[in-house]
Amino acid sequence: MSVEQRNNVKVLGSGPTTMVFSHGFGCDQNMWRFLAPQYAERFRTVTFDLVGAGLSDLGAYDPVKYNHLSGYADDLLEVIEEFAQGPVIFVGHSVSAMIGLLAGLRAPERFAGHVMVGPSPCYINDGDYVGGFTREDIDSLLDTLESNYLGWASSMAPAIMGAPEQPELGVELTQSFCRTDPDIAKQFARVTFLSDNRGDVPRLDAPTLVVQSSDDLIAPVVVGEYLQRTLPNCMLRVVENVGHCPHLSAPCASADAMDEFLATLGHR
Repeated sequence: MSVEQRNNVKVLGSGPTTMVFSHGFGCDQNMWRFLAPQYAERFRTVTFDLVGAGLSDLGAYDPVKYNHLSGYADDLLEVIEEFAQGPVIFVGHSVSAMIGLLAGLRAPERFAGHVMVGPSPCYINDGDYVGGFTREDIDSLLDTLESNYLGWASSMAPAIMGAPEQPELGVELTQSFCRTDPDIAKQFARVTFLSDNRGDVPRLDAPTLVVQSSDDLIAPVVVGEYLQRTLPNCMLRVVENVGHCPHLSAPCASADAMDEFLATLGHR
């Protein structure tokens, strides 16, 4: 099976630098429709679906491989190897930000920079670290997801999206969650919400932009501030937005932050 088929890879635009966009849990590459096309005027842009999501090849899903974020990082490096030219600017939403971090540690020469949209290296509070959830919160979330995935998706997706003035986005995310194979979604949720990449964060030397919503149920501002302190080369930009998906609900503000960051890399 080709990488293109496995991950439903789409390439647009042209330019000396490639931007690679990777979506978060319960989503697919369509979530980049407000951002990726505008960059295709200056860059080669690559969007794709994580295995198990969107129009990826579900036959490629391996519960052993994807029982850790490193399995997705392996796929990302294969996508970059086949569809990108030179070091890429990687744009990852939510859990994909950490997938990109792992890939960047494994092959730093392939990354010119990282844009992390709503990232979290650890969702669970631990001593002085505030991730936004207690372990009991996460266990309860995963138990509910395990017993009633569609019910969980219908109630959680609008809360995750936020964007109270754009209710259609909450409906869209709910539908996206409900299209995902429940067994794959349950495993990916467990892998995502129990992940802890805090030990990896200080090792990423590449220039990094953290785009943080001012009000985010999943990744509160304090997490973005932690990343700003911990990443060696980090720019933090907080956009006025309610919800975990500013690339959908506040695309102009997200693009402004990205353009500022790209300018520091020499891309205007």
